[in-house]
Amino acid sequence: MSTLLITGANRGIGLEFVTQYIQAGWRVLACCRNPDKAEALNQIESKHSDLLSIYQLDISYFTEIEELAADLFDEEIDVLINNAGVYPESNLSSQDITDDNWILGFKINTMAPLKLAQLFAPQIAQSQQKKIINITSKMGSITDNTSGGSYFYRSSKAALNMITKSLAIDLASQKIATAVLHPGWVQTEMGGANALITAQKSVAGIRQVINRLTLENSGKFYNYTGEEIPW
Repeated sequence: MSTLLITGANRGIGLEFVTQYIQAGWRVLACCRNPDKAEALNQIESKHSDLLSIYQLDISYFTEIEELAADLFDEEIDVLINNAGVYPESNLSSQDITDDNWILGFKINTMAPLKLAQLFAPQIAQSQQKKIINITSKMGSITDNTSGGSYFYRSSKAALNMITKSLAIDLASQKIATAVLHPGWVQTEMGGANALITAQKSVAGIRQVINRLTLENSGKFYNYTGEEIPW
């Protein structure tokens, strides 16, 4: 049986990942900041306690990541999906451009995924599939930026893209493949009601891309449809 470890699992596409992977018969280790308030996630666990385990994790606290890695030291994790993220608003005229906001955005969107990859690489290397997936955004593409703005979010996701490329090189000797995935503009709390696609469609597409990921195409930037996105 394959095992998934995912952050930000209590809502949006994170919750949909949990739903679809459990339907596919995977074991899912689902992380979120407040499990007691994660009603939908707890409902899934009540029906699939044999497949779903929920863990408290706030990825802005690296000590919590270290503690979780220690608790799960003997797990074989086939796929790690770094899904948790924040969208700190930051336009040039905005009063929200502060050091604290920028640091928090980088810590959650960029530094925490690297920390998770670093600490869980041994468990991933022991598995059959050996994959690390970082959920990014097309807004992190320098080529695609034609509208400016969103300084914090764009820069943190562009940095995540670079981290993923380096991980593909540095973890190749352990046969671990990596990719950054753009989920599309999804109808979630972050994406809003006017977004173009459902979480179900986004996650179904991403899962197909994950299935096709190998060491040969590792370290690339993909749309949920499987198309490669320019850096």
